[in-house]
Amino acid sequence: MQIDAIDQRILCRLQENGHLSNQDLAEQVALSPSACLRRVRALEEAGLIRGYRAVLDAEKLGFELEAVVHVSLDQSRPGWHEEFLAGIALHDEITEASIVTGASNYILTVRTRNLAAFSQFVEDKLSKIPGVRDLCSHIVMRKVKSRGGMLPLAGWR
Repeated sequence: MQIDAIDQRILCRLQENGHLSNQDLAEQVALSPSACLRRVRALEEAGLIRGYRAVLDAEKLGFELEAVVHVSLDQSRPGWHEEFLAGIALHDEITEASIVTGASNYILTVRTRNLAAFSQFVEDKLSKIPGVRDLCSHIVMRKVKSRGGMLPLAGWR
């Protein structure tokens, strides 16, 4: 799908506020509501817009602890990668997981209510996933920047 300047403006506005009505979005990108709706649907069908969701305040909801956990696995085990992926899929405390280069195989972002809950999660769940060889946890003391998965579209193209 070819993306033009109007599509770019639509994507920028929706990324900033996915709760915009079609009427408001159309006004902001200088289109008629029907033309705007057609373009949004085309962007959705092309897979450029994967979905919409509310961004929740974790701390206000009682999830006070965030940790970044580096995980190294025993790669000599058959199916080590698939086994680990199946293991982490079972745990909602893991909010993000990335395969990385370097000393670790994965970096996980974990959210729990407090340090005691994090310790219990690591001891009772994460460390018991088959193949986990080493864990190195970093407790987030304070977020200084978070774009919540937003892409840097301002200077795009």
